[in-house]
Amino acid sequence: MLAPPESKHGRKSVRLARRTVTIAAAALEMLEARFKDKAFAADFDRLVEMVFTCRGRIVVTGLGRSGIVARKLAATFTATGTQAIYLHPGDARLGDIGMVELDDLVLIINRSGAASIFAPFVTHCKRFGITLATITSSARAAASRFADLCIRLPRVREASPIRVTPTTSTTVQLVFGDALTTAVMARRGFSQDDFYKFHPSGRLGAKLLKVAEIMAGGRRIPRVGPAATLADATVEMTRALYGGVAIVDDDKTLVGVFTDGDLRRTITGGGRMTDRVEDWMTRHPATIPSRAFASDALERMQALSITMLFVMDGPKLIGVVHVRDLLEVGTA
Repeated sequence: MLAPPESKHGRKSVRLARRTVTIAAAALEMLEARFKDKAFAADFDRLVEMVFTCRGRIVVTGLGRSGIVARKLAATFTATGTQAIYLHPGDARLGDIGMVELDDLVLIINRSGAASIFAPFVTHCKRFGITLATITSSARAAASRFADLCIRLPRVREASPIRVTPTTSTTVQLVFGDALTTAVMARRGFSQDDFYKFHPSGRLGAKLLKVAEIMAGGRRIPRVGPAATLADATVEMTRALYGGVAIVDDDKTLVGVFTDGDLRRTITGGGRMTDRVEDWMTRHPATIPSRAFASDALERMQALSITMLFVMDGPKLIGVVHVRDLLEVGTA
């Protein structure tokens, strides 16, 4: 049975949790301070440029907890336009080092820098002139001494009770990796459009769909002229099932909208179904450009407390998008 929060063990757990967060925060402050050092900043810029100009893949490796960070870094690179793979040092020793090619960049992540298991990477890189960089808290090992670039992270205090288990050090590695990938993304000019190319499915991809990709166009757009009666507008609105109808003039210019809410207000306000729709429509309807993202459409609907937007290509009405369309593709 779990101890209640007010118990002795519960209070100790909370103290340890706060201590862990405090130690991690202090370690990240040390990392931030490193970027104020001109030499460290220059090395970081050089690493960003090495990744950006790499014509092959970024081959990231690490062992143990650093290996998990290395996997995450490779995955983030891949998701943001930089070709990368993770290669386990044990697999490299057993022959997989042969997959590392001349145009690749090898990136070793290791806390102590003392692991001899990285020797195959050093030997392979030196034999074939492959660029090698290390991210470590120590520069003592051969992997760092023979590397083309060694990034020295601050030596930090581990937060675990025995002060040995990698905790704070891997947090620093993780944040540095995120700093590296975001800098490379900026250097590459990686945009939301690029992100969608790599993530065409799923919730994130859905948010990056363009409105033009999910809107209804052509005859599916509910529309009538200003001289149409309220009855005509109601019939068209019912046909399209969008909860509203566009009011367009003879030049096909959008001049207003008449919604099911407007219909209720018209009836309770003394309107008749033979009245002209332009007398009861809402002028300046909410619109969105066709090039906008689906997430932009959702935010606009939420801000205006509406469920429908007309889609424009410049001054031209080309479609309509409903909140249900966003739900169907997974945006909302």
